[in-house]
Order: sequence, then structure tokens, then C-alpha cells
Amino acid sequence: MKVLGIWDGHDSGAAIIEDNRILFAMNEERLTRRKLEIIFPAGSIEACLKNSNTSCAEIIEIAVSTSDFAKTLTRIFPSLKEAYYMIRRRKAEPASSSKIKKHLKYKLTEIPPSKITNFISRCYLRNRLQKIGFKNFNLHLIDHHHCHAVSAFCSGFDRSTVITLDGLGDGLSGSVYRFERGELYRVSAIPASHSLGVFFEHVTNLMNMRELEDEGKVMALANYAYPVDDNNNPMIDLMQIKNLSVRCRYSSLAMYDALKKIFWKYPSEQFAFMAQRTLEIKILELVKNAVNKTGIDNLCLAGGVFSNVKVNRLIRNLPEVNRCYVFPHMGDGGLPIGAAFALNNRLNGVSQISLEDVFLGPRYSDNEVEQALVHCGISYKKSENIINEVAQIITSGEIVFWFQGRMEIGPRSLGARSIIARPDSLEIKDRLNLQLKKRVWYQPFCPSMLEEDAKEILIDYDGNPNEFMTMAYQVRKSKRNLVQGVINIDGSCRPQILKRKSILLSYLLEEIKKLTGTGILLNTSFNIHGEPLVCSPEDAIKTFLLTGNRYMAINNYLVTQ
Repeated sequence: MKVLGIWDGHDSGAAIIEDNRILFAMNEERLTRRKLEIIFPAGSIEACLKNSNTSCAEIIEIAVSTSDFAKTLTRIFPSLKEAYYMIRRRKAEPASSSKIKKHLKYKLTEIPPSKITNFISRCYLRNRLQKIGFKNFNLHLIDHHHCHAVSAFCSGFDRSTVITLDGLGDGLSGSVYRFERGELYRVSAIPASHSLGVFFEHVTNLMNMRELEDEGKVMALANYAYPVDDNNNPMIDLMQIKNLSVRCRYSSLAMYDALKKIFWKYPSEQFAFMAQRTLEIKILELVKNAVNKTGIDNLCLAGGVFSNVKVNRLIRNLPEVNRCYVFPHMGDGGLPIGAAFALNNRLNGVSQISLEDVFLGPRYSDNEVEQALVHCGISYKKSENIINEVAQIITSGEIVFWFQGRMEIGPRSLGARSIIARPDSLEIKDRLNLQLKKRVWYQPFCPSMLEEDAKEILIDYDGNPNEFMTMAYQVRKSKRNLVQGVINIDGSCRPQILKRKSILLSYLLEEIKKLTGTGILLNTSFNIHGEPLVCSPEDAIKTFLLTGNRYMAINNYLVTQ
């Protein structure tokens, strides 16, 4: 049985699974070219069907995440979420009524689902699906945080404590589950009105960054602050962890006002530091309580808050935690996969899913690539050994745009749609940040490295390869010269750790190791900052020409300009 999963909110998308395999998954942003797209994912659904050789008639079971009041309202009136999207992404100026709308947003999003919202959402979704061509199908609405929690099925753990944390969804901002014997048991639910995710969202917004998108910048900027002692951090008292729940002193909007007053007294980097430190303290306390409650020391994490890799590092290193798994598409963009998992589990009892890699998007043939290159009229040649040639180019100090195989899902470039370069050059780092990617200077790049080098370079590598860049690690001081282009000022990095011959990028790392002595690369997403990862050859060529970079390796073709 094939099951289709759908999410039509922030970072909308679709996924199709069969038995214990994900056949295809993608997010709508890759097609519309609007980062973190919010529209109904018709394009992603059609891509799922096409790339899995599935007809609408074959799909009998469809799962959709989230049916709370706010989500249902934006299904009826999509202009509401479009207006918010344009303001959030700084594509439109806020109107005089923005403060009232902000107030309503936080109040309405806290309202949980009801029979009425379920009925209206079902009517809307059936109508949209029938327009695509689906006829005889069963529609299932799946709880938002349960969709996050079922990502534990990919962990490989037989038993685990599962924690979800995000802004909010279906009336909750988080949950704690116990996973064992193939079943998920909810132990605790954290109300939407007490949200660690909304707290950090407010911080991001107050710093004139884009909430739901730039929280990583806050985390990065925190490293440049003169530290504030915990006893003098006014944010820490804004919330408390009580057993398995979060309790905020203020409502969502009052929290914003309280943070605004704090921000007035501190420089931006100290404000970021205090927020990051507060998040760390509170989440670590919640994790310890959860593990003690369930008695299970393997941990599975999902939800947008766990995109914070420095928090994840601290969790991984807790003495209470044995193994820690973070779902690679931890934010709301992963909900279509979660919805499909949850329904497949309900109908077929599947609770172990194979996820060896996240290359779940479209693949383009050499013929399709060459047609796009010819159409654009740029210089290219077919390489006899693209890995060897790219390794030579990179070690000479050049940057290469790398487009290979099926596109990865999720927020990280993991070797299919990447920009790669030497990891030991500050000059390359600055050129990438300021000229090609057009990012803020303090936001670090990430390394991809072979596991054998990770053991030598990372102080706290625990022997479990992290292929998905979901955690930070600390670099040994004696090795920092090797990776100075991909580390934070505090000596940490967010690596992709690969075994030899695991994916195509690992073969390139092996070739780099032959030439330099270490199998490490700078690996950042193939896009211009603020845009989605490139998806098609046309997207890649457009970005390549726009940036003026010299080299691109696209399938077996080496392109120069």
C-alpha cells in the first residue's frame, strides 16, 4: 500500500511511502522558488506521483497534518497566510494594523482543533485533492506533534524517549513520548501558550531578523557576545520547567513586550547570547526530566526548535543520554513525511522506516542536463572522471558548485545540491559569504568529513556518524587550522560525518584526502542566501551565472565561465 502525506502550511510539501520505504519527498519551495513556501503543495504532490510511478487511482490513503483553528482559517482564506508570508520575508511593508494582526495571530494559533475545524479542513482538502485527480480515497487528519514524534521510526532504536518542540501546532508547542514495542505513548503535552519556540521566534523578530527562518543567525551571533552570567540573565526567569511541562511567566504577546524591554538594555550579540543560553538551560532540564520519567536513555528529537545544533550538542553530551537522534527534516517541512509515517503505522503497523540517506527528491538525466546547458549557451565538457577533476580544482583553491543525483530534502545541503571548497581558507570563507552567498559575515559554514578524520579532529565525536548535520561538535585546538573556514569563533562546527563509500560525496572526500591528507570539505547549500536550494538544472545554471563563480560540476559535466 502506498500512502501519501501532505502538509500545506509553513514549508509545505508532500511525501509518498510504501511499506517501510520513503519513495519520494519534496517541499514546494523547490518548485515555486519561494523559500519556505506556504501554498497548498500541488506541485510536490504531482512530483511524488510522477517520480514514484504512481497514479491518483492507486492512492487510497492520504494523511494531512494539522487541523487547528488558525490552520483551518488560512485554508479558507489563504490571503491571510500570504500577507503574513510577505511581511515575514520582508517582501511587503507592515500596515498600520500589523500590531492588531500580530495579537490575533498569537491568540488564534493557540486554539486547538475541534469538530468544526476538522470538518472544514476535510471539506477544503477533499476539494483540493479532487481537483488534482484523486477520487476514491480516505482522508486522515493527523495531529501536528504526533507527525513530528513518529520520526522516531527512522532512528533505528527499539526503545526511545521522544521529544518534540516547535513554535506551535494543534494547540501544542511540544510533547514527550515513550517509544517501545513499535508503539508511541504520549507522556506529556506542552500547551501552545507556553512555547520555547515562540520565545526564540520573538528574539529573532526583535533583532530585525526573519522569524521561522533566521533563528540560526541568532545562535551564531551569540558566540560573539561577552558572556552574561546565568544569575544575571533576565531571560532565564521568563519561563520554568516543571516536570515535563514548560510554564511561561507571560502570554505570547506579553513575552514579546518583556523581551523588547530587555533588548533595549543590551547589545544585539549579548541579547542573542542570553536567549541562546536560556534555551539551552530550559531544554536540558526538560530532557533530563523526560529521560528520568520514561527510564529510556535513547533520545529522538523533532520539531523546529531542534534545528538549534548547539542545543543538540549539549543534549548529546548529557550523562543521562546514551544515543541521540535528530530527524534530519526536523521543522514543519518534515510534517508530510511524519503524516505518512503515522498513517502507515496506524493501518499497517509499520514502526521501523529505512532512512539511509535523504536524497528523496528528483533526479535529472545527463540528457536533461545537457539540453539545459546547450539552451543557456555556456561552456561545458563531459568529464571522464568528474570526482577526480573536481578534487583537483578544489585543492587548487577554487569553489565548485556541485549538482549530483537526487535532490536532498530538509534544511541542509548534504552532497546533492552543494557548494564545496577547501575548509582551511578564511579567504574562501569570506568570498563565499560576502560575494557569492551574500550572507552575514558571522554565520559559519559547515564541513563534510570522513569518519576517520572526524575521530582525529572532533573532541566529542562519539563514534556515531552524523550524516545529516544535525548537531554541533567541538574541534581540537591543534586541528583548527585545518578547518578554519568552517568553524565558529568558539571552535565548534556542524559537520556532516560520512563513512567511506556511503554516498557520492564520500568518494570525493576520499580523493581530497589523497591530495591533502584529510578528507574534509566546506559544504554549503547551492543557493543564494534567502532562496531555496536549487532543484533543477535550470535553477543551478541560473544561480551559477548570477554569482559569477568559475566552476560547476553538474552530473558528469564540468561547466566553466
